[in-house]
Amino acid sequence: MRKFSDYKDDYETLRMERDGDGILLITAHTDGGPLRWGALPHEEWPHAFHDIAMDRENRVVILTGTGDEFSGPRPPATSRQARPIADMDRIVFDGRHLLANLLEIQAPMISAINGPCIRHSEIPLLSDIVLASENTVIEDAGHFDSGLAPGDGVNIVYPALMGFNRARYFLMTSQSLSAHEAQAMGLVGEVLPRDQLMDRAWYWARKLARHDDMHLRNTRQIMTLELRRKLQDHLGYTLMLEAMAMSGRTKTAL
Repeated sequence: MRKFSDYKDDYETLRMERDGDGILLITAHTDGGPLRWGALPHEEWPHAFHDIAMDRENRVVILTGTGDEFSGPRPPATSRQARPIADMDRIVFDGRHLLANLLEIQAPMISAINGPCIRHSEIPLLSDIVLASENTVIEDAGHFDSGLAPGDGVNIVYPALMGFNRARYFLMTSQSLSAHEAQAMGLVGEVLPRDQLMDRAWYWARKLARHDDMHLRNTRQIMTLELRRKLQDHLGYTLMLEAMAMSGRTKTAL
């Protein structure tokens, strides 16, 4: 088994720190600033989540971003063009493991969404406790409106969180939700001023860490069972549909 010291510095887009109570703080970033989603985090994060999941000394996990933004940017126009089969094959490979490995983490997870989260916004929403700063915006900017069929797990996560019809509207219109709108839909548990966000995340982390390890692990598994089953049943198929739509593109999205 890899120890924390073996993997904590392996990832360019995730900074990891763990305290003596086993609370792991993961901070997403790009070169020390807000995360710029792209090929690197898409490739790194499945491996990072696997390492975190396999380390039983991680008792509670906090996931947050850097600065005033959790994840961006809005995809450039070039993303609307057809991609080579080899590129899509890699995206499908990484995509099969991104959310699955995240949900294999048995330590309870807390997300502290520190601002706009418009790329892979489903990732922080899969935490057990989701906190958001008042300036948070939730959107799926990387799929339908950008010319990519939403088949990499957002099609599974969002219907589970907000309901089937709301999710179809959200994904197919690239709807942008404020923090309070997201809270009203049940995506977010608490909305806080930006300067109170991390204190609140640490409050909940320390409260959870008072429980014994098996209680924490088994509760997390119970709470994620249905999502893990849905990903297992459907993700491979919907990822292939996403890849086919991109690879077979004959028209560039506006």
